[in-house]
Amino acid sequence: MTLDLLSLEVDPRPTPEAIDQLLAERSFPLVEDSHATFAYRGQADEVNLRHWIYGLPSSQPFRRLGESDLWILVLEIPEGSRFEYKIEVIRGRRRRLIRDPLNELLAHDPFGANSVLHGTGYETPAWAQPIAGVRSGSMLELEVESQAFGEPRSVQVYLPARRRRRRRYPLLIVHDGGDYLRFAALRTVLDNLIDALEIQPLVVALIDSPQRLVEYAADPRHSTFLAEELLPRLEVELPVLADPASRALMGASFGAVAALAGAWQNEDVFGQLLLQSGSFAFSDLGERHARGPTFDPVVKFMNRFRDEPRQPAQRMFVSCGVYESLIYENRSLIPLLQRTGADVRFVEARDGHNWENWRDRLREGLSWLFPGPLWMVYE
Repeated sequence: MTLDLLSLEVDPRPTPEAIDQLLAERSFPLVEDSHATFAYRGQADEVNLRHWIYGLPSSQPFRRLGESDLWILVLEIPEGSRFEYKIEVIRGRRRRLIRDPLNELLAHDPFGANSVLHGTGYETPAWAQPIAGVRSGSMLELEVESQAFGEPRSVQVYLPARRRRRRRYPLLIVHDGGDYLRFAALRTVLDNLIDALEIQPLVVALIDSPQRLVEYAADPRHSTFLAEELLPRLEVELPVLADPASRALMGASFGAVAALAGAWQNEDVFGQLLLQSGSFAFSDLGERHARGPTFDPVVKFMNRFRDEPRQPAQRMFVSCGVYESLIYENRSLIPLLQRTGADVRFVEARDGHNWENWRDRLREGLSWLFPGPLWMVYE
């Protein structure tokens, strides 16, 4: 803790002016080496940090400094960490869950926004931010009729800048594509990595589901849609390569389950997979999993995959955050994938189950599956 905070600690009644000066001179959370100091100022009976770091109590109590209205919490944070949080303020019977008023860093997801802590050594990747002079790929929208689902499905398609009319390109199909665009800067990432020659120019089909917890849970209808309805339509209308080694499926969380199942249930159709924080729940014989009925179809699929681990794809990139509970399932999956003879790369990060974690792993995953000439020199 800083000397400024220590001086307030020994004063049972620090003046409002002293607190004002401290907050004006420091940015919070205050990150120093392996520790982070959180601060909240306001009248309260209790103040708690609410976070999503698996393995720690989800609620960490602040303590009041003397008799002031300043509350402080110090946590040990490993180097390179990033995590999202909110502050819980309790006064009487009222509980409020708020973003940190002293922290301008926010991360957005489909449910809103959270405050973010960047530990020592973490930086938002430059390649995930707009870069002057980089040409942007174009977007178009297709409507694919689906007998599997009994309704048409809209698909957004990214086409790389400077594409040539007579050239055909690898194809990447992305589950939760709209969320990858909004919350993981996927279009910006593709533009930057293609422009820098770190990945090959790609055609990227971005799909979404109106019932993702059903359709992405290894639903055979979804696998049929991927291989027998979406892929043929893309191959007819777009300049994509026709061999399995040039086709990849990608997804995060339940989307990763959908990608793995889509490849496994359509043998020799998709040659590559990019799986992020997959919800790969399984159970041991005679035991029931503890994640609830939504996961029942996933558990059934994963148990079957474990019993019949045939190769879903030739190359697979898998990533997961060490601060999410799914790290154990993902670690357990890797030996199964390797035993199929697939070429597997597994990456862990000091982050949680969120879109910016998945964004930060895209450069490594895409450049490994679709290396451009510059990345091949690095390798």
